[in-house]
Amino acid sequence: MVALTYDLWGFVSANWEELLEALLNTLKVSAFAIAGSLAIGVVLGAARAHRIPVISQLTAVYVEVIRNTPILVQIFMIFYGLPQFGIVFDPFTVAWLSVMIWGGAFNSENFRAGFGAVSHRHREAALALGFGRLQTFFNVTLPIGGRIALPSSINTYISVVKNTSLMYVIGYGELTTTALNISNLSLETTEALTVLAVVYLTLVWTLSSLIRLLESHLALPERG
Repeated sequence: MVALTYDLWGFVSANWEELLEALLNTLKVSAFAIAGSLAIGVVLGAARAHRIPVISQLTAVYVEVIRNTPILVQIFMIFYGLPQFGIVFDPFTVAWLSVMIWGGAFNSENFRAGFGAVSHRHREAALALGFGRLQTFFNVTLPIGGRIALPSSINTYISVVKNTSLMYVIGYGELTTTALNISNLSLETTEALTVLAVVYLTLVWTLSSLIRLLESHLALPERG
């Protein structure tokens, strides 16, 4: 145990600059993807909940395609497939775009369910007060439905963070790619995997705690 601790500390001490840069890359990809998947989820979830013609049907196709194909296939399609049609993205763009598209599909369903759970009496009350459809959505459906969708969307955001580790397949210098590259050169595989486990556990636990704190702050009041 002492030797493992010493080796682990030595691994981190010798490679902390590379690991820190890789961690920042992971955080950047995660931030872009979480923000994007949130926006996609709200917009497309609203389109499906309100059955907006054409957009609702296209969203259903998008959700089915993304949810029923492996994310690795989606990453390869963006990185290797699109260049065949003259569409080329750098590895960073591929990283956040692919995870955002994946997260957006799941979030669309999260928010569709949340918006759909808002009772008709709330919407009717808003209309009775003279609100238009957009005003009703932004002042009633979004605040209530967003809170209802929050618990399920937490799992999506956590998965978004963890899925950034798959970017090693395109060589993007996030945490997993960097740690594995270092281990291949130094043969310190156990140390590299331990660092990955600890860092991802910390990231996910922190994100989950922050969102659950927000969830408790925004929780709907219980009926008496």
